[in-house]
Amino acid sequence: MLFLVQVILTLWVSWARGQVKPCDFPEIKHGRLYREEAHRLSFPVSVGQWFYYSCDENYVTASEGAWDYITCKKDGWTPKLPCRRKCIFNYLENGHRPQYPQKYLQGASVNVNCHPGHMLQNQRTSMTCTENGWHPPPRCIRVESADKCGPPPAISNGDITSLPLEVYPPGSRVEYQCQAYFELQGPKYVTCSYAKWSEPPRCIDPCVISEKIMNEKNIQLKGKDDKPYYVKTGDIVEFMCKSGHKAVTSEESFQAVCREGTVEFPRCE
Repeated sequence: MLFLVQVILTLWVSWARGQVKPCDFPEIKHGRLYREEAHRLSFPVSVGQWFYYSCDENYVTASEGAWDYITCKKDGWTPKLPCRRKCIFNYLENGHRPQYPQKYLQGASVNVNCHPGHMLQNQRTSMTCTENGWHPPPRCIRVESADKCGPPPAISNGDITSLPLEVYPPGSRVEYQCQAYFELQGPKYVTCSYAKWSEPPRCIDPCVISEKIMNEKNIQLKGKDDKPYYVKTGDIVEFMCKSGHKAVTSEESFQAVCREGTVEFPRCE
């Protein structure tokens, strides 16, 4: 006992002189030190000292192993959060559960799909693994009919991929597609929430490369036939002068970029 008192006094004297800052007994939330009661009288301990620890059921160590170690550093104990909650996603009441159980650690979130007419608590679409388990809990509840949506919003040069309904329950999701050669810009899907649909996508016009315009500019497509040609937004079209004509615009202009239905044509004379 006298030796233990001398050790403790030495540590505190060293700390007072700025040589070392001892660590007090670590209170591990949802866990404990190995042989905790036997080690308790050893505290405070010096920087660099470490101890094995384990976590309670449904919690994991920093390494996710059965045992790990906690170390006294200059700024305190490391890891700062020795035991993290482990959440298993293997069931969703009134919703689609995963094919196999999935593991998530404290702080991680997962998106869920409820059955039509159902949503998570507070109309959330994802659950988060917290210290106390899933929040909100894995349970989809029926929502009021006042939150239903009418037909999805119409878009120019595009439509939904399924037959339209008069009424859609909250949480319903609808897919859009564009007509041939039009480029879909924005979210492919819209979702019904709080009696409103999320923002639909747009269908961007293609660029039409016609034989008439090319004849007027004395140009032709490089490596392609001179017939109507459709180009999506962002694509590059390569031109060249027709036989017997010379370029009057820059060399760069012969590699034109389609921008939402318009393209800057080069010119030859």
